[in-house]
Amino acid sequence: MPRPKVAFVVARCGAEVFGGAEVYCLELARHLGAFWEIDVLSTCARDYMTWSNAYPEGHAYEEGVHIQRFPVDRPRDVLQFNRLSERIRFEAERSSISLQEEWMRAQGPVSGELARYVAAHRFRYDAFFFFGYLYATTYVILPLVEEKAFLVPFAHDEWPLRMSIWDEFFKRPQCIIFNTPEEHDFVRARFSRSDLDGPIAGAGVQPPQYADAESFRSRFEIAAPFVLYLGRIDASKGCDVLIEDFARYRSAHEAPAKLVLIGELHLSLKKHENVIVLGPVDEQTKWDALAACELLAMPSAYESLSLAVLEAWSVGKAVLVNAHAAALVGQCKRSGGGLWYSNYEEFEAALTVMDEEVRKKLGRQGMDFINDSCRWETVEGAYRRLLNPSDEAADI
Repeated sequence: MPRPKVAFVVARCGAEVFGGAEVYCLELARHLGAFWEIDVLSTCARDYMTWSNAYPEGHAYEEGVHIQRFPVDRPRDVLQFNRLSERIRFEAERSSISLQEEWMRAQGPVSGELARYVAAHRFRYDAFFFFGYLYATTYVILPLVEEKAFLVPFAHDEWPLRMSIWDEFFKRPQCIIFNTPEEHDFVRARFSRSDLDGPIAGAGVQPPQYADAESFRSRFEIAAPFVLYLGRIDASKGCDVLIEDFARYRSAHEAPAKLVLIGELHLSLKKHENVIVLGPVDEQTKWDALAACELLAMPSAYESLSLAVLEAWSVGKAVLVNAHAAALVGQCKRSGGGLWYSNYEEFEAALTVMDEEVRKKLGRQGMDFINDSCRWETVEGAYRRLLNPSDEAADI
């Protein structure tokens, strides 16, 4: 039997891109490449704020995955987009469809060439998987191939999902694939008038054979114990509050002594003596940082899944997450691998109680959870059964 020909559609894709849906898309393509013939269809954008064309147009390969990139029609006008967001966000459910679609176009990225390519090659592919519900690459293009479309929404409780344009849109794909039980339950509640359902495929984690904590410490001259943050360094991810909370904590406590942030910087930062911003790093350096840290902090209140949390557990590190992120709290409860907080007082209490013994226990429990529940073979099987329900090999 020939392998299915499958397209993965995502707003941006590349080794330099820090984003949950984007990273997951590339990693999933790498793992499913043994079973499917996959093209990742994306834009030339690298920066999610401006969508400026940064990658060359055309074909490229990342870790053996074929990526075909198409130019964005125009960069985002950030000021105009922000004004439009402020206008619509507090009346999202009641705003007109035309205003909501104007917001989607401003949100972007809009690539006419990508849309035309999908429309022209719809019969070339057996299936189209769209990663992330929120961007125009999904909203504009999925309806063109809805009879063979699958949606991996990365949905959580945020104001854009209250817009009524999603009521009909979420009915279009053949199947919706969820990453956590919390995401599944939230989407089912949000669209309670529709019979929406789908599998909870989860996410796999595969740490490298070796991570060098001492190499990380030596390279960046960080001798003190530190809390690590991985991801987009952005106010929308709670990083501004995390920095202020940590600075306040350090004024009264000695350890952990530093906060280290790794990822794309989209935040104007005040200088803090105990906060170190490294910016984007390569994969091995990321894993070295995880091996070196005391624990991982994930301050975002808006997450459907955190790969960084799973990665921290895979190397036996405890995590501290935002109590308002239901999916992260759910992961912590199921794994026993972390604590959560909703304000500074709880943040302080959690860091205080997470001494070395507690961190090690939480980290061990998190690692056991990863070994039991986050195997790539399980995720691969869930996706393979979508195209071939009788594929017995997918159950192995």
